[in-house]
Amino acid sequence: MPAYHSVFLGDQGVQLIGNFPLLPLRTKTRGPAYTLPALPAGTDPLEIDPESESYDILDESLSLFRANVFFRNFEIQGPADRHLIYCILFLSHCLSTLKSNQDPKSAEKSLINLSLEQFSLPGEPGFPLNQAYEGPRDRQDAEALRGYLSQVRQELAMRLHGRLYAEGNGVPNKFWMSFAKRKFMGKNL
Repeated sequence: MPAYHSVFLGDQGVQLIGNFPLLPLRTKTRGPAYTLPALPAGTDPLEIDPESESYDILDESLSLFRANVFFRNFEIQGPADRHLIYCILFLSHCLSTLKSNQDPKSAEKSLINLSLEQFSLPGEPGFPLNQAYEGPRDRQDAEALRGYLSQVRQELAMRLHGRLYAEGNGVPNKFWMSFAKRKFMGKNL
């Protein structure tokens, strides 16, 4: 069975830095990403329809995470798959830092700190999948990519927190936490 690929592979006119796409996001976090419209009133963010104009790569990453994390190989079919891989690696890193009995407030603080900490860009020595990514051409592109990825990380951390504590019982969802030790493609951010 092959891994699930991004539905954004066919998007045209997406800006690339190296070979990483700067896809639009539905976000309240400040950053360089083009912002998609907010969810319509009454729409559950955990059950957003992929056909919605507000559906973004972060929603897709969260919905495909548990299926794709089991794969050690992933055939990249385009730039959107590189974005999906980065998001899945970051989600895996987030889950590995949380504790199974952590309360929502301390988990939120941990996830925010994790999303804001220094990270490597594609092409830099600490980046885990440099063989699949091209680095930015110059310093200006590197700063733009760093800003975009910072925005992605912050928004993804908050959406993950929403899913982990959606039940409202003060403990993280055990099905999400069961993936805390899994490494996508044997890598970790």
